[in-house]
This record gives sequence, structure tokens and C-alpha cells, in this order.
Amino acid sequence: MINLTDSAIHAVRDAIVGADQPVSGLRIMVETGGCAGYQYKMGLVSDAEPDDTVVEREGVKVFVDNKSHELLAGTTIDFVVALEGSGFTFENPNATSSCSCGKSFG
Repeated sequence: MINLTDSAIHAVRDAIVGADQPVSGLRIMVETGGCAGYQYKMGLVSDAEPDDTVVEREGVKVFVDNKSHELLAGTTIDFVVALEGSGFTFENPNATSSCSCGKSFG
């Protein structure tokens, strides 16, 4: 299961409300690449795919494809506001290494 902090829920909800097109939720994927081997990809989508796992918390839906689900199981996603910049962070118990940007893991 993927966990979203309250801050992440609010950030996703704000993004959905501000979207130009109708949005059902947030898609989170893992792709090969990045400096540590895998990289996180996120984006707003209008519908779930047939093989998606759907995680819903406080009305916010997150869609994860089956291939990425195994690599994201137990991950906590947060949204951090800091002087250096704001963005989503991933605390992934499946990662054995990560890069300093926080968007790539191995």
C-alpha cells in the first residue's frame, strides 16, 4: 500500500482543482532511469487504467500500475515546502539506494 501524508493529499487536491482538464487522480509510476536505476514519475490523469491499483484517501485517488506497485509497496509520499524549493518526497522501504535529488532510487 502507498501512504500519502496530509500535506501530499492537500497538494494533489489543489493540483486537481487547478487542472484545465477533468482529472480523476494522480498516477505514480516507476520507470527505469535516473541516476540510481529507477525514477519516480507522477502526473494527473483523467481515468485509471484497467490493471491499476487504486489507493484513495480523503477523496484523493492515486493510480499505480501493477509493474510499479511492487516497487512502491509501503512507500510514504509527502509534499515538502522548503526554502530550497517545494515538491514531493518519497520514503520507499524497497529502495536500497537513492540519489540526492530524491527522485531516483535503486
